[in-house]
Amino acid sequence: MNKAHTEEQFKSFMSQLIETNATLGFFSDFEKISANVDAISIKLNQLNYLVGKEDLKTAVLRLWNENPKVFNVLDILIAVRSNDKKKAIARNGQIQLIEDFFKTPEGVIEYLEDTGLKNVLQDKQVTNLVDYVFGVETGLDTNARKNRSGDIMGNKVAEIFQKNGIIFRREVYSTEFEEMKCLGEDRKRFDFVIKTRAKTYLIEVNFYSGGGSKLNEVARAYSELAPKINQFDNYEFVWITDGQGWNSARSKLEEAYYAIPSVYNLTTINDFLTIIKKSVGAI
Repeated sequence: MNKAHTEEQFKSFMSQLIETNATLGFFSDFEKISANVDAISIKLNQLNYLVGKEDLKTAVLRLWNENPKVFNVLDILIAVRSNDKKKAIARNGQIQLIEDFFKTPEGVIEYLEDTGLKNVLQDKQVTNLVDYVFGVETGLDTNARKNRSGDIMGNKVAEIFQKNGIIFRREVYSTEFEEMKCLGEDRKRFDFVIKTRAKTYLIEVNFYSGGGSKLNEVARAYSELAPKINQFDNYEFVWITDGQGWNSARSKLEEAYYAIPSVYNLTTINDFLTIIKKSVGAI
């Protein structure tokens, strides 16, 4: 099989990969963090009643009689979200949902004692649970960074297209195109679609600053996807990727690079723009 690119082109492609696409705003989404805290701030303020109480059991019972629902947010104090449905082993040896500890005052007391929160509250290691949860939410938000990295790459590519007057659509399903029945019954969502008079370009965009098994899977999947799309003269698969995470999956990327004619990074994307502009008008 003829290679879509030369070894020299691949070496050049790898040398161009950038270390990160993160701006300072990438690291924490404070708008989302604030919204999450605000949603439970009333209950957290009520739970502040427990801070510094030597007789925590009596304090829990008093608060329970006042409003038992305030304890429903206790899981976030150990960085667990309710919708995660996390489980733990109770003192009776039974495995149960963490949220089930909050159904009785006895369960709440067991939870506070066995998690270590009892000492944290009694010793005033935390004085305001709203502020504390803001910190917890900031920590949990780091789990979303991987998704944000992809979003940043997509937005960057969209910005490049816009600046160059390229008309495009985002997040388009393969079912819109009759020929794409060749991809099987599963609906494939493309990050971008650019339609010109000559061709329709189905585009995937991603960025990897770190390694992992996913990179190998992505490279393999796109190597299989491209020829299915490219068998039609009026369609072309385009892959725009970047990030030095590819250094850990170099061999798989190399295989894909030789198999897929249209692979670009943020440096070579200008070559793709030139192709689009030379088309007989975008539509």
